Amino acid sequence: MPTRLAISLALLASTALPAFAEPVFNRVAAFPVAANLPKETAGEVPTSAEIVTASEDGMTLVYSDSPHGGIGFIDITDAHAPKPAGYLKLDGEPTSVAVARGNVLVALNTSESKANPGGRLVAVDLAGHAIGAACDLGGQPDSVAVSPDRSFAAVAIENERDEKVNDGALPQMPAGYLALVPLKDGTPDCANLRRVDMTGLAAIAPEDPEPEFVDINDQNEVVVSLQENNHIVIVDGASGKIKGHFPAGSVALEGVDAEKDGKLDFTGKIEARPREPDAVKWLKDGRIAAADEGDWKGGTRGFTIFNHDGSVSYESGATLEREVARMGHFPEKRADKKGIEPEGLAKGTFGGQDYLFVLAERGSVVAVYRDTGAAPELMQILPSGISPEGAVTIPARNLLVTANEADLGKDGGARSHVMIYERAEGEKAYPTIVSIDDKAGNPIGFGALSALAAIEGRPNQFWSVSDSVYGKMPRIYMIDAATKPARIVSALNVTRDGKPAAKLDLESLTPDGQGGFWLGSEGNPEKEVPHLLLHVDDKGAILEEIAFPEKLLESQTRFGAEGVALANGKVWVAIQRPWKDDPKNETKLLAYDPATKEWGAVLYPLDKPAEVAWNGLSEMTVHGDHAYFIERDNQIGDKAKLKAVTRVPLSELKPAPLGDKLPVVSKETVRDLVPILAEATHGYVVDKVEGLAIDAQGEMTIVTDNDGVDESSGETLFLKIGNVNDKAASLKK
Repeated sequence: MPTRLAISLALLASTALPAFAEPVFNRVAAFPVAANLPKETAGEVPTSAEIVTASEDGMTLVYSDSPHGGIGFIDITDAHAPKPAGYLKLDGEPTSVAVARGNVLVALNTSESKANPGGRLVAVDLAGHAIGAACDLGGQPDSVAVSPDRSFAAVAIENERDEKVNDGALPQMPAGYLALVPLKDGTPDCANLRRVDMTGLAAIAPEDPEPEFVDINDQNEVVVSLQENNHIVIVDGASGKIKGHFPAGSVALEGVDAEKDGKLDFTGKIEARPREPDAVKWLKDGRIAAADEGDWKGGTRGFTIFNHDGSVSYESGATLEREVARMGHFPEKRADKKGIEPEGLAKGTFGGQDYLFVLAERGSVVAVYRDTGAAPELMQILPSGISPEGAVTIPARNLLVTANEADLGKDGGARSHVMIYERAEGEKAYPTIVSIDDKAGNPIGFGALSALAAIEGRPNQFWSVSDSVYGKMPRIYMIDAATKPARIVSALNVTRDGKPAAKLDLESLTPDGQGGFWLGSEGNPEKEVPHLLLHVDDKGAILEEIAFPEKLLESQTRFGAEGVALANGKVWVAIQRPWKDDPKNETKLLAYDPATKEWGAVLYPLDKPAEVAWNGLSEMTVHGDHAYFIERDNQIGDKAKLKAVTRVPLSELKPAPLGDKLPVVSKETVRDLVPILAEATHGYVVDKVEGLAIDAQGEMTIVTDNDGVDESSGETLFLKIGNVNDKAASLKK
C-alpha cells in the first residue's frame, strides 16, 4: 500500500510546476445554458446540455437540450468568455449532435411511446440555424457520430426498454439497430439510409439489441455499444457488414464503498457483474475504450480498454473511483448502486500526446488519462458541473469541453452548464484539498466539510468536521495545508459510549485549549434531532452534551449552531438564521458559560436578503480583538450575491439573559468572497462557504461544503484568502 499512497500524492499533492513540466488542463469558463434560452422562456424552465460538439473551426459549440426540446449554440471565439449564440427549438427530443461540414446533425426522438418508437436525423445549418434535410430513422435514436472523412453518419437506434414494464427486463420489442446515413457536403442522403441488423449477436436478449453509443475510426469502422446486452459490435461503415463482435464481460471489485449507510468505507467488495458500457471510443492501434456505466444489471465503476478482437488491454477496476474518493467526490448515496458511474468519453491529441477523458456522471469529475498504448496514465482529475454527460476536444485550440446535464434550478440549485478547460503551462487549480490513505491503505473518506479551525502553534494545520450527510460517521479531520493541494491526514470519529455518535449534524468546532474540542450540532425538530453543544476529548469521545435551554427551544427552527468560538470566558454559538422570537434579519449569537452553566445572547444584524434568498451565518472564529463570521446567502451561480467575511468587536459580545431584550452588535465586512469563489477555479459560485480559520498571523482560510456530492458538483474549495490586516481589502460598513 505505500506504493498506492506514493502514487496518489504524486498525482494530487503537487507543488508549483517547474519550467519544464508538461502543461496541465484547467477550467477557464463555465457557461450556464439557461442564458441561451429565448427571453420568452426565461426563468426556471428546465434546460440542459447533454451532448456537445464543436464546429470544424472550433469557434462554436452546439449542445443537445433534451428537456427543453432544442439545440443551443455557444460562441467560444474567446474561450475564457463564452457567449450565447442562439437557440433552436425542434419538434422532438434531441438526444445527440454531431457536426458535418457546415451542418449540425441532430438525432431527434419523436417516439409516441417506448413500444412505438420513432425518430429523425435532422440537418441544421450551423451559420443560419435553418432546418434542412430530415431522415426518418424508423426508431428512437440515441447517439450520432460522423466519420472522419465526412462520408457518412452512424446513428445508434436504441428503441430503449421501459423500466416500468416487467421490472425493466429484456427483451422488450421492437429491437434496436444501427442506421448508416451517407453524407453529401454535410447533408444527409436519406434515400440511401441503411439499417444494420444486430439481432442474434449478444448472449443477453439476442432478439432485442439496444445500441447505446457509436464512434467511427479512420478506417470507417463503427464501434457500437449494446449497453443492456453487455456487448460490443464492430461494423464496416462502407458495406454495413458486421466485422466482429464480442461480449463486454464482467468485473469484480475490491476496495470500494458498496453500502449506502451514511459513512464512507472503502473496504467493501462487489461480486462480478456485467460492465454494460455506455460511451465507446476508438483509440490508436484499433483499441476501444468503454465507459462501464451499467444500466440494467451491471456497471463496474470504471472503464475498460479492449483490443480489436475483444480481449482486454486494460481494466481500471476500482482505481479511478478511489482517486475520486480522495478528492471528496464520492457520492455515498450511490454506494449501493453504480458509484461514480463513468458514462462519457472523449479523446484528443494535445502537444503530440494522445489523451483519454473519462466523465464520471455521479462523481461530477473528468479524469484525464495519457494514452500510452498500454496502461493509461492518470494525469489529473478536473471538476465539472453536475452530471457530466458529453464532451468534445478541440486540440487545435488546446480546449476540452464538457456538457453537464443536471438542471436543479427549480429547487434553487445549480443550472446545467457547459464547462471549458484549456491546456496550458501553469499549476493544477483543482483539487484544492485531498485525503491521503489510512494505515490500511484505503482513502480517508471525506466530504461536506462544514467548519474550519486553525491549530494553535502549528502553522498551516487545521481542524474540520463533516455534517449529517455522513450521519453514521461523525468525524473531526486534521488538515495539513503546507502542500498544495491541502491534505486531510487523519480523522477522529466522534463517539458516544465507544460507538459513532448518532443524531448529530456537526456544523461547527473550536479547540478547547486543552486538547479537546467544542462542537456545535445543528438540530432539526421535525426529525427529533436536538440542538446541542458538545464537549469532546482529544480522541473524539463525547465528554459532555449540553442541550439548549427550554426557553430558547420554545422558538426553535432547524437552522442552528453554524459556528462555535471561545471569547470572554464563554463558548459562543452562532445560530444560522433568525428563530421565531428574533427580529427580522437578526440572528442570535448564544453565549454559554461552562463555569456557571448559564446562557445568554446578543443579536447579529444580517444583511437584507434578495427576494428569493435567505441570508445567514455559517461560521464564527476569534482573532485578536474581533470575532469573525461567514455571512452568506443560499444562492448559487449568477444569483449568489452575499458571501462575505465579517467581524464584530469582542467588546460588544456582552450577552443579556435569554428572555431579556438582547443587544445588537455592530459589524463590518472584511472580505467579499463572491469574486474570490468565482476566480478560484473559474466555475460557478458555490453556495455553501461554511468554514473560516484565522491563524496567529492573521492569515485567513476558507472551506466550502460540497453537500456530500448529493445534488452538487462535489467541488470542495479550500482557499487561502489573505490577511485580515491586508489594507488592499478595504473594510466596508
